[in-house]
Amino acid sequence: MSLSMYQASVPVFRHQLGAISKILSKAEAQAEARKWDPTVLIQARLYPDMFPLSRQIQIAADAAKGAVARLAGVDTPAYADTEVTFAELRERCSRTIDFLDGFSADQIDGSEEREIILSLRGASVAFKGQQYLLGFALPNFYFHLTTAYDILRHCGIELGKRDFLGAN
Repeated sequence: MSLSMYQASVPVFRHQLGAISKILSKAEAQAEARKWDPTVLIQARLYPDMFPLSRQIQIAADAAKGAVARLAGVDTPAYADTEVTFAELRERCSRTIDFLDGFSADQIDGSEEREIILSLRGASVAFKGQQYLLGFALPNFYFHLTTAYDILRHCGIELGKRDFLGAN
């Protein structure tokens, strides 16, 4: 049996957004227990020219909702990038999961050859659906999730691979 476009997208995005939401809860709890200002973690970044934790989560959520919407051929909803608390970041993940839950396999399957055109740094880039999902959308999604995880680990939050994989 082959893997469908739906199976390679919606459940993957849902699962990992749930995992990062749990990671954000752990980070918030550990910050509270250690009497750390949570804003410091939310604004933390790995290097001065990289985005902070909050923006990593926003981009990951945008990558998930954008990918599924594009594969289904519908408009991507815009979210204001105003989250400044752990609760707000978790709510963004939850809102994105709710959006993903609105799609059926029938809307996504068969999108392997759908033309997807993105504007990246002012230039139009064309993909076919499968190439877009596997070569751009999923790697971009995982890049920002991994960076968010790494920011929290770098700041001393006790997390492990099982947290990232959503096993905890």
